[in-house]
Amino acid sequence: MAKKVVATLKTGSGKNFTKVIKMVKSDKSGAYMFKSDIVANDQIKDFFEKK
Repeated sequence: MAKKVVATLKTGSGKNFTKVIKMVKSDKSGAYMFKSDIVANDQIKDFFEKK
């Protein structure tokens, strides 16, 4: 199934999206977590600016 999803993202409207990963520090424990999401190319900057 994963191959089908990857192939779909590489063609057509899938090129307008990017998977982004951000490292976020937890307020409770102080440990770092990774937050990942698939966002539109024009919203990448907004993803990294918000907490």
